[in-house]
Amino acid sequence: MGYFDAASSAPLHPVARQALLASLDEGWADPARLYKEGRRARMLLDAAREAAAEAVGCRPDELAFTSSGTRAVHTGIAGALAGRRRVGRHLIVSAVEHSSVLHSAELLEAAGGSVTQVAVDRGGLVDAAAYGDALRADTALACLQSANHEVGTEQPVGAVAEVCREAGVPLLVDAAQSLGWGPVDGGWSLLTASAHKWGGPSGVGLLVVRKGVRFAAQGPVDERESGRAPGFENIPAIVAAAASLRAVRAEAAGEAVRLRELTDRIRARVPRLVSDVEVVGDPVRRLPGVVTFSCLYVDGEALLHELDREGFAVSSGSSCTSSTLTPSHVLRAMGVLSEGNVRVSLPPGTAEEDVERFLAVLPGAVTAVREKLGAPVASEVVREEDVLVVDSLGKRCPIPVIELAKVIGDVPVGGLVRVLSDDEAARLDIPAWCEMRDQEYVGEEPAEKGTAYVVRRVS
Repeated sequence: MGYFDAASSAPLHPVARQALLASLDEGWADPARLYKEGRRARMLLDAAREAAAEAVGCRPDELAFTSSGTRAVHTGIAGALAGRRRVGRHLIVSAVEHSSVLHSAELLEAAGGSVTQVAVDRGGLVDAAAYGDALRADTALACLQSANHEVGTEQPVGAVAEVCREAGVPLLVDAAQSLGWGPVDGGWSLLTASAHKWGGPSGVGLLVVRKGVRFAAQGPVDERESGRAPGFENIPAIVAAAASLRAVRAEAAGEAVRLRELTDRIRARVPRLVSDVEVVGDPVRRLPGVVTFSCLYVDGEALLHELDREGFAVSSGSSCTSSTLTPSHVLRAMGVLSEGNVRVSLPPGTAEEDVERFLAVLPGAVTAVREKLGAPVASEVVREEDVLVVDSLGKRCPIPVIELAKVIGDVPVGGLVRVLSDDEAARLDIPAWCEMRDQEYVGEEPAEKGTAYVVRRVS
């Protein structure tokens, strides 16, 4: 089985397994107690905290263990906002943050606060100057991921942290995807991470709050983890998380070079092996093991099933894999193709042979899905004066794009095609198709039902 979804959850590292099993017999007692078993548990917890702090680059008393990375994000944002409530209730986030950050932002807005989303370029990269432009007198907190979970783009955390520092605004960094590869540079104020992203056990997150940062933990007071993570610590899992973080860091330099070569191979060869493909994400500033591409005229969920049958586990940001049938917020913010999206994220130790086999089966999998979608129920095509109208109402992407591609040759150069669609994904995929096909996307117009997307034939 080719497990290529490490960005969702990395396989348990052998060191994590060993540490977990060993500490089950030693770390079961209450570390707050003074008897022998409690002292032994406290020693394990303290050692794990020191190891994790060393990997992060912070003081041990700045680091708290939480029940997950999501909990760390929620706690970190809520505590930082509460600690600076006298300054204001304005939050800055990038448009491609993890959903845990965006959900916290939604909660703030619902409570009367305000949020500014900083846009990204087509590679998913933010501009540090844009964070500076978003800062206000009432800005309480800014958030920025160290690297994107869907496309692997690494963000300029150091530059953004400097902009925020000059304004006296703390920066919270979501380092879930990058911490296993190395510490996050720059003068950040808060940091969160999740152990299962680097090969530790699930159910362990990190929350770091630098000394001097105003922070007021929300919810009932609890004496554990500096009051920032209530509940009894899962010491065996924490020990395993810290041990695996140290282990993957020791292997990171060499493994990063090897995985980057493999993902470079995928980035270069997929467009040659499969027609009508867009490789997305920044080509240079990216995580070593992540590569993402989108295929025209492909249902993302169907493609994932085809690859699963061939023995490969990959993920997708395609609208077709979402229960809401809306495009990934990351792909939408980047303005890239969302249909037929595939994210390949290689775990450490991935064999070159597995990558070659993936590249061998991918063209057939894409062809199989395209053939299944190649003869959909024909959309109604009519002419309104000099405009060709394609009625794709009630049909999900990629069908509207497929129908557009079928009829674009039926209009003269300079002529217009008006595609009617009520699928939110069409708002992203039709402009992306136009860019890939060198056609002109004119814009969208209101329609009696759904939205009309207007395309001018250029070639």
